[in-house]
Amino acid sequence: MTDETTAATSATGTDADTGTDTAGVITAIARLRARPGLEDEVRAQALALVAPTRAEPGNVSYRAYEDPTDPGTWVVLEEWADSASWEAHMASPHLAEALSRTGALLAGAPVVRVFPPALPS
Repeated sequence: MTDETTAATSATGTDADTGTDTAGVITAIARLRARPGLEDEVRAQALALVAPTRAEPGNVSYRAYEDPTDPGTWVVLEEWADSASWEAHMASPHLAEALSRTGALLAGAPVVRVFPPALPS
């Protein structure tokens, strides 16, 4: 998995979906591409991670999107209350299990960008 930490420049505020204050929130964006013919398996795996991840302490939001212009490509948007919550998620059993299968399912390593809390506006 590629992990790039990048400074965020978006404004702080409130999550439109959850109403949660997003000041201090860590945001992670992952991009996954299924191997040809394995799109359904990647879809099932991506969707299977939603409920257990949302149940984790510190999870603000977790959404998986299939790219409508590039079928078989997924973008996962995650928000975490703090870096400790993010790190706990990265060590969670359900994620470890999913990551153990990525070599067989994906056309390449997932690309993950982790953004620190947004800068004040």
